[in-house]
Amino acid sequence: QVQLVESGGDSVQAGGSLRVSCAASGFTSSRYCMGWFRQAPGREREGVVATDSAGSTRVADSVKGRFTISKDNAKNTLYLQMNSLRPEDTGMYYCAAGPAALCVAAPLAPYKYNYWGQGTQVTVSS
Repeated sequence: QVQLVESGGDSVQAGGSLRVSCAASGFTSSRYCMGWFRQAPGREREGVVATDSAGSTRVADSVKGRFTISKDNAKNTLYLQMNSLRPEDTGMYYCAAGPAALCVAAPLAPYKYNYWGQGTQVTVSS
């Protein structure tokens, strides 16, 4: 059974840093396109950053230079390091897994991913 469990969400001040994690089970995440997405109240879910099996990444312009995705294949865990956080980064953060080809075709398109976690809340106050 495929399962993704996010953790690490918190409330932080603007300019601060936070790392959220996504523990995968039931599949080998290193073989999939893995991504982080976020959704603020009243807004559509948007892609933040994605990574393929080789470690190549695609980063949304809104977080470029501030957010970094990484993975520990031994732990089957995906991470999102967020620095210089802004109030507009507030939202529910989700990790997702999709077919490997997705990282070439549309890595930041949420509707293409097959598996989703339940999300972890990140709140950035000014």
